Amino acid sequence: MANVSVYNMEGKEVGKIDLSDAVFGVKVNEHLVHMAVVQHLANKRQGTQKAKTRSEVSGGGRKPWRQKGTGHARQGSTRSPQWKGGGVVFAPVPRDYSFKLNKKEKRAALKSALTSKVMDEKIVVVDELKFEEIKTKNFKTVMDNLKVENGLVVLAENDQNVILSARNLPAVETTSIGTLNVYDVMKAGKVVLTKDAVSKIEEVYA
Repeated sequence: MANVSVYNMEGKEVGKIDLSDAVFGVKVNEHLVHMAVVQHLANKRQGTQKAKTRSEVSGGGRKPWRQKGTGHARQGSTRSPQWKGGGVVFAPVPRDYSFKLNKKEKRAALKSALTSKVMDEKIVVVDELKFEEIKTKNFKTVMDNLKVENGLVVLAENDQNVILSARNLPAVETTSIGTLNVYDVMKAGKVVLTKDAVSKIEEVYA
């Protein structure tokens, strides 16, 4: 069972917390982590790209010159792919890139991602994150105190003061337990968890 320090918003250590091995101490399955990241990126693709094939390009109904005797190569249409303004060979068409992962695979991948962060000592637990007002400067000060430059802040609930205070920091993202995903965890330099968030994650994923 991993034992990590708990810090306050000033960056001072205020205690220790034991992380459940059922979530933060599993055997890391790199293949599942890879599949979860690929799925996340694939599901974000719009898939709306489109180009016209030779059958969809307007014009080109008449043969540009007779078959024989001109010295040119034979041509059937000015909209063939080799012509300027012609159609595209194997043109891309709108499609859905998304695919499914089983619920058990998703859970196992997230546990593996969190465990890898614990192993790399990239997990920071803070006793609480509370702001009286929406102010980016205050949030930036807390991140500096915790020595987090590029991070993912995981909250137990949607605290708008925290979320909106972090919104203008390009290297910091916030998420809640319900939207926590493997891609964001792996992309983050450090994962900042509140004590309440740790309890909820262990409750949901253990």
